[in-house]
Amino acid sequence: MSETSGKGGLLRSSAVVSVMTLLSRVLGMVRDMVVASYFGSGASADAFFIAFKIPNFLRRLFAEGAFAQAFVPVLSEYRTKRTLIEVKLLVDRTAGMLGLILTGITAIGVLASPYVVMLFAPGFHDEPAKMQLAGELLRITFPYLLLISLTAFTSGVLNTYGHFAVPGFTPVLLNVCMITSAIFLTAYFDQPIMALAWGVFIAGFAQLAFQLPYVAKLGLLPRPRVKFGDEGVRRIMLLMVPALFGVSVSQINLLLDTVLASFLQTGSVSWLYYADRLSELPLGAFGIAIGTVILPSLSRQHAGDDPKAFSNTLNWALRMVLLVGVPAALALGILAEPLIASLFFYGAMSEEAVVQSASALEAYSLGVLAFMLIKVLAPGFFARQDLKTPVRVAIICMIANMVMNLILIWPLKHVGLALATSLSSMLNAGLLFWGLYRVGVFQLAPGWGLFLLRLAGGCAAMVATVWWLNAPSVEWFAWSWQQRALQLGLLVAAGLGAFAAGLVLLGLRPRHLRH
Repeated sequence: MSETSGKGGLLRSSAVVSVMTLLSRVLGMVRDMVVASYFGSGASADAFFIAFKIPNFLRRLFAEGAFAQAFVPVLSEYRTKRTLIEVKLLVDRTAGMLGLILTGITAIGVLASPYVVMLFAPGFHDEPAKMQLAGELLRITFPYLLLISLTAFTSGVLNTYGHFAVPGFTPVLLNVCMITSAIFLTAYFDQPIMALAWGVFIAGFAQLAFQLPYVAKLGLLPRPRVKFGDEGVRRIMLLMVPALFGVSVSQINLLLDTVLASFLQTGSVSWLYYADRLSELPLGAFGIAIGTVILPSLSRQHAGDDPKAFSNTLNWALRMVLLVGVPAALALGILAEPLIASLFFYGAMSEEAVVQSASALEAYSLGVLAFMLIKVLAPGFFARQDLKTPVRVAIICMIANMVMNLILIWPLKHVGLALATSLSSMLNAGLLFWGLYRVGVFQLAPGWGLFLLRLAGGCAAMVATVWWLNAPSVEWFAWSWQQRALQLGLLVAAGLGAFAAGLVLLGLRPRHLRH
């Protein structure tokens, strides 16, 4: 998909990324089911998940977090103000510097894999066989960091030029490779779990190879060069410092929540995990998609000194997020128990676990809209190459989250941790919104009052319909999985129908989503 300047183009691009992300999430769930079926939750599975988690943790921290936030705005500025030759030089030199740094990190990770495992999983120290297996697996999976980081680099180039479909589809290849490896390669290894590690390794090459032809079509296929004094590369590296800190803050927040949950009743960590998986679905399928699509547009508009277009793009993004985020949050809150029961109430999952997970989901649902707003407000800072403000906001919210955790964990247990996360996310979104509004780069466009009225009417129709049709909890527990799935499908369809009907009756039309 090529770039278009209008909001219709942004809407189409967002839809493409959303569909691709949803496909990846669905295949990710299939992957988890296959892995559980083949390897269960024994020592070998534990070893693999650690070996897979380490490069993924570094990927989130470095490649897809800090690097993307720093690289896309600078590349967009070069695209707007410089010649194609200068753009190509920036791409080549950034690829060279990125490759040099990540090759060094990868070499250290492979050579020191036992020590890296000990750092991330100190509990393995008392189980030498598991520790050794995890180290062997990590030697295979760690190069994925280099490959996926280069893939994130090519994704940044494609996104900057308005080609969102290819980067959006790329994560699907990881799930396909892992599923295929688990099914067809396990018989060829003395340790069957090795098949999964090689699946990750193969996926790294597949993802990078998939994107390179599309970058070549733009005339920007990188020929890595290292020039330490390059102005553009230096700016990217300087922007990455606060970005790395900001991403680290969010990762630390998640880690501290898990640590606190581990001191609570057995099962608390799992209850939060199940609830978090569901609360992240609208964020992953739509919030991140909108943020990905608008960052290149905002960066280009800022570089072109077009504040009106910049503000209009943010207005459009906020309306789209509210249109999806408000009904999604309400649905997750109202249907918390039916959702948890339909998806997870099998085998060892008890009724108590469903109830406790649903309580956490209700608390998380309060923050769903805020989670999504953060993903579209933050690009307003990244596009202006202001990464310090989001970092300051993240630090404030991390402190607020910890204070609220310590206050709410006593009366509400694990639900208090989920509620603290939601409240701190609301604070985060509010501070980001105020920051953009205060400096004058964002102004509310005409028509917000009518839009909110229509949205409220659609949500009221949805809530009334779902509330009326929903069955008592005792029936959800008594039904077979087929009955639960059918009833949940009917509730979702009826709720969506009522929401859409309410919007249409109040005058919302497709053209309002494009302008």
